[in-house]
Amino acid sequence: MISLKQLHYALAVQKTLHFKKAAQACHISQSALSTAISELEQQLDCTIFERNNKQVLVTEQGALILAKAKNVKLAVDELQQVAQLHKQVFSSAMTLGVIPTIGPYLLPKVLPAVREQYPNFKLKIVEAQSQALVEQVRSGEIDAAILALPYPLDGLMHFDFWQEDFYLVCHKDVCPNISDNISSEDVAITDLMLLKDGHCLKDHALGACKLQQQQSVSDFDSTSLHTLIQMVAGRMGTTFVPHMALDQLLHNESELRAIHLNEPGPHRTIAIIIRPNYVRAQEITLLIDMFRQQLQATYTE
Repeated sequence: MISLKQLHYALAVQKTLHFKKAAQACHISQSALSTAISELEQQLDCTIFERNNKQVLVTEQGALILAKAKNVKLAVDELQQVAQLHKQVFSSAMTLGVIPTIGPYLLPKVLPAVREQYPNFKLKIVEAQSQALVEQVRSGEIDAAILALPYPLDGLMHFDFWQEDFYLVCHKDVCPNISDNISSEDVAITDLMLLKDGHCLKDHALGACKLQQQQSVSDFDSTSLHTLIQMVAGRMGTTFVPHMALDQLLHNESELRAIHLNEPGPHRTIAIIIRPNYVRAQEITLLIDMFRQQLQATYTE
C-alpha cells in the first residue's frame, strides 16, 4: 500500500532533484529514501524518476503522479489542521513567507506584539521572492505569505493590511534644491538604481513612475536595498525606497535625503495571501489585526 511517507520522500526528491539532499531534508539515510522511492515505483508500476550518477529527472508520468501527491499531502495537512481547530488559537506552529523588501522592515515592528500576546506561538519565517512564495502557498509548503501587491496570485486569496508610497533617496550633493515632493518627470532615469528583475519592488517603482522595464535606467541593479543605499551614499545614483523601510535604511545616513514620489498612490499594498480553503483563516485574520494596529501606532503621529 502506498504510504504518505513515500509520497513525502518523492516530493522531496522532486524539489531537490538530488537523492542525498532529499534524504537530508527528510532526516533519513539516502539508502532508506532510495528504498522507499523504489517501492513506490513498484507499487505504481511506473518510473517516477530517471536517475544516474550525474542527475535526477522527473519522467512525464512521474510529473503527473507527483502533482497528485502534492494534492494528497495538502489534503492531509489540512485534515490535521482541522483537528486542531478546537484548540486555543495559535496553539500549533505556522510557517509564514515574506519577501525581502518587506521582512526586515515590517517584522521587527509587528512580531514583538504577537510574541507578547501569544508567547507559545511557534511562527517560522521563510524569506523568498514573490514568485517562489506564491508557489509555496499554493502547494501547501507554507501556510501563508506577506507580499506587496499588485502581483498575480492565480486564485489565491489576499487580505490587505497596509498601503504605502515610495520615496526617492538621493545624496544631498546630488539633489540639494528639490522640495519635499518630486514627480516622476523630475527623476533622472539614467541615475536611478533599482533591484534586480524578480523583485516586485522594481515593478512597483517603475509602475508608480509610469515607466516600462525597457526604458533606460542605471546599469547597476542589486538584490538588496541596503546595497542600493550604500551606492547612493557613494554618489553613484538614486533609488526608490518604500516608506516602511526609510527609518531603518537612513538611520545613520545623514547625507541622504528622502523625497516623496508625488504620483497617485498608494504605490504598493501589503497583504497576506492564503489558499482559498485554508482552514486557519481565522488566525490569519487575528495576525492581520495585530499587524495593522502596530503599524498604525508606528506611523500615526
